[in-house]
Amino acid sequence: MGKPRISDEPVFDGFKIKVEELNLYYGEKQALKNVSISIEEKQVEAFIGPSGCGKSTFLRTLNRMNDLIDGCRVEGKVEIGGQDIYQKGFDVPYLRRKVGMVFQKPNPFPMSIYDNIAYAPRTFGIKKKDELDEIVVSSLKRASIYDEVKDRLKESALALSGGQQQRLCIARALSASPSILLLDEPTSALDPVSTAKIEELIGELKKEIGIVIVTHNMQQAARIADRTAFFLMGELVEEAPTTAIFSHPQDERTLSYITGRFG
Repeated sequence: MGKPRISDEPVFDGFKIKVEELNLYYGEKQALKNVSISIEEKQVEAFIGPSGCGKSTFLRTLNRMNDLIDGCRVEGKVEIGGQDIYQKGFDVPYLRRKVGMVFQKPNPFPMSIYDNIAYAPRTFGIKKKDELDEIVVSSLKRASIYDEVKDRLKESALALSGGQQQRLCIARALSASPSILLLDEPTSALDPVSTAKIEELIGELKKEIGIVIVTHNMQQAARIADRTAFFLMGELVEEAPTTAIFSHPQDERTLSYITGRFG
């Protein structure tokens, strides 16, 4: 259920991500250098690396959030489902529907729990209450928070705990029916119990959609990711199945990072 297709919306052939020789600049400063990677559908890909290494910057290229930063310039190719998302005239709002994003700090809107989830569907033109009700309930259930808030849907989302707010933000992203979900350190501000709930949720969601997560926590990457990419100083050093990255890294820099010699 969602916004009806219109003829000039991009037609994605699946949701595999393919990036070739991506360079990104903030003014004169180069933040990403010749990044190339392929990310398959319906799996969890983790980005690890020290602070300032480019992993969050790269994550934001996948739904063009960097467009919002003055002086940002991108070179190279980013394809999702065979579509070059940086081609002239590309439908960026539609891209951000299909490639949703959840940020490090929970950022619920200052409105009710219900209205937080119904916000995106309403912008797509869905007005009927029964349709909105269905989307709200479904999204909250998929985010594993419905049972905790089902009797509080008219209350402010700001009254929820930090962990609940983050799952609400995931539910809000899911309400737009994305095929890929980008998570930028979604548990770094949460307690261990809330973190465990988010990790369990990620394991369920990957059965339906692709998930790309930036994490500062290598143990978290080892627990939840199918594949892991290590970034350093704007470069993608190494990308492989997670078990291989942590047990048999091919690059000495990866080994130094995961064994705690720097970072």
